[in-house]
Amino acid sequence: MDKEQYMKNLNVPKGKIDVILDTDTYNEIDDQFALTYMLRSETKLNVKAICAAPFLNSLSVSPKDGMLKSYDEILKLLDLADRSDLADVAYKGSTEYLANESTPVISEAARQIAKIAAEYSPQKPLYVVAIGAITNVASAILINPAIAENIVIVWLGGHSHDFEDTKEFNMMQDIAAARVIFSCGTPVVQLPCMGVVSNFLTTKPELEYWLSDRNSLCDYLLENTVTEAEEYALGKPWSRIIWDVTAVAWLLNDDDRFMLSRIEKIRLPEYDFTYQEAQTDKLMRYVYFIKRDELMKDLFDKLRS
Repeated sequence: MDKEQYMKNLNVPKGKIDVILDTDTYNEIDDQFALTYMLRSETKLNVKAICAAPFLNSLSVSPKDGMLKSYDEILKLLDLADRSDLADVAYKGSTEYLANESTPVISEAARQIAKIAAEYSPQKPLYVVAIGAITNVASAILINPAIAENIVIVWLGGHSHDFEDTKEFNMMQDIAAARVIFSCGTPVVQLPCMGVVSNFLTTKPELEYWLSDRNSLCDYLLENTVTEAEEYALGKPWSRIIWDVTAVAWLLNDDDRFMLSRIEKIRLPEYDFTYQEAQTDKLMRYVYFIKRDELMKDLFDKLRS
């Protein structure tokens, strides 16, 4: 890919585009918002695949278990959103994380990402939105390195470049995969968590005002969020970050209506949870500010439709 095309692909795309979502949907409540926001943005986003990503925390006993629970959650959300027609393009992903930076984890999702991306080009790229550990996407690139020129990766992962560390859940689960993504030569848009997306907050009164009794999907999202937040808040005031919505929103960010970003040198995540400037002439797009109210309004409007 020539430099001019590479830089063009770091910009918000114009017109309708094809998208793959890679999501650890059962991990916490924000993935559900992001998935359904994507489904409700069908005038701009044409969904080619939805891939279940692995995760390991208190909600799973292994990365495989987390992935399988996420796959089931994807199907549940498709039903709630009246989009069960997309069940055929929902794929199970990696059962483990990368063992190194050269060996893919073979899965249905990784194969499908590689297969679909091979049909695109730098001039008409496939957009891959990743909102979990990026194992599936890195594995697809390791399966077929040629697809790196055919895709643009939008990843919610890591913390801001001036934060104290990179110990963010999506990144620290599979640092090898993150390093593959940032060093493979594909255009990358990074949405950092702490220090940037951490201001995309909502509260129980706001959720109830905008989502209550609108439709079964809204009721599900509302109940999930309030239940989870009150379990950890333990009777204290709370607000809840719904991080992953912002990654989908970048594709809808015409005229910077939802967020601000800039071009930066690529920062490579290290295994000691720091960033180091990559030894490459490639650049990346770095989101540094979220326009919280504008994006929240668009999200609620679409969920209620």
